[in-house]
Amino acid sequence: MRTNEVPTQSWKAVRGAKLTRASIARAKERARAQIEEMTLQELRRGMNLTQVDAARAAEMTQSELSRIESRGDHRISTLRRYVEALGGKLEVAAVFNGRRVKLTEV
Repeated sequence: MRTNEVPTQSWKAVRGAKLTRASIARAKERARAQIEEMTLQELRRGMNLTQVDAARAAEMTQSELSRIESRGDHRISTLRRYVEALGGKLEVAAVFNGRRVKLTEV
């Protein structure tokens, strides 16, 4: 190694030297909670899309998209269309005592 080169370390080594297991677990839990508690509108805004942009991608009007974002009850096909318009993939899961089961063919 040359004298002016900085030795490289794996991310695991760097993370382990800087963060305790407890702080890593807390950070992961906070991130998981933020992801799990996002509305459709927050999701779209997080993707830096306007309602017009998302509606165009979903092949619907802006007013239809607005109604979807304001509803509390959705059909899976509507959610799939919305998420795919944002560039994502919809997955449906059921949770039983902390055990997550991904549902297929829904």
